[in-house]
Amino acid sequence: MPGPEVDLTLLVDAAREAGKIALSYWKNDPKSWEKADDAGPVTEADLAVNDALQGMLRGVRPDYGWLSEESEADPSRLDARHCFIIDPIDGTRAFIAGQEGFSHSLAVARGDRIVAAVVHLPVRNVTYTAFEDGPALRNGEPIRPSHASLPGATVLTYRAAAEPGFWRGHHVPDFKREFRPSLAWRLCLAAEGRFDAALSLRAAWEWDIAAGSLIAERAGAVVSDRRGERMKFNSPKAMVDGLIVAGSMLHGQLLDALEPEQPPN
Repeated sequence: MPGPEVDLTLLVDAAREAGKIALSYWKNDPKSWEKADDAGPVTEADLAVNDALQGMLRGVRPDYGWLSEESEADPSRLDARHCFIIDPIDGTRAFIAGQEGFSHSLAVARGDRIVAAVVHLPVRNVTYTAFEDGPALRNGEPIRPSHASLPGATVLTYRAAAEPGFWRGHHVPDFKREFRPSLAWRLCLAAEGRFDAALSLRAAWEWDIAAGSLIAERAGAVVSDRRGERMKFNSPKAMVDGLIVAGSMLHGQLLDALEPEQPPN
C-alpha cells in the first residue's frame, strides 16, 4: 500500500493536469447552469476536470473510494480504507466571472483523517501541499500561520459571520473581515499567515476543506470545526460543522467568543 508521501506526488501531478484543463475553459465562456436545490453553479469545466481527475487518480488507485462535488454519491466509499476527496473547481463563481481565485482541492483520507493534500491555483501558479507527518509547503517553501490575536486580527469569512447573533452576548469581536472565493484557498491563506484566520459558521462540504485542513494543520495552525472538535472526513453526510483555522491563541479566542448555540445561517 503506497504511503501518504507517494499519494501526495500523485495528487500534485493530477492537480497540475486539472489546472491545464480548467485554463482551457477559463475566460472562454464555458457553459454553466445552476444545480438543483440551490446547490450553486456548475460549468462544463467542472465536469471535464472531475472526469479527468477520476480517471487519473482511480486509474492508479482503484481500491480507493471516491468523494467529489461533481460525482454521483457512491456509498461504497464508506467501506474503503482510503478515499479521494475532491473539489474539481473550488470557487466556480469566480471561475465563471474570469477571476483568478479558483482552485483545485485534492485530498486522500485514511479512515476519517486526511493524510495527503494539494490545493492548486492554476492562474496564480501557486501550489500548496502537505502530507501526514510532513511539512506544509507553498511552491516548495515551508509556511507558518501568524501569531495574531484579538483585537485586530484579519479573518477570512463571509459577511453573515460578523452578525451579533453568532457571538456571546451579541458582542462581535474586533476583527477585520476579508473574503476570497475559494474556501480551500482561504484555509491555505490562513496556514501561511497572509491572513490570521479562516472562519465558517456554516456546515462545510468535505471536498471544500479536506485538503486545506491538512495543509493548515501541518503548517502549525489549530484546525477544528466551529465547536472546537477535530474534523472527521469521509463521513456519511460528507459535511463538517463549520470551521475555525488559526494560530493557537487566536483560535482559542474565536472559539471562546462564539455563542455555543448558533442561530440558523
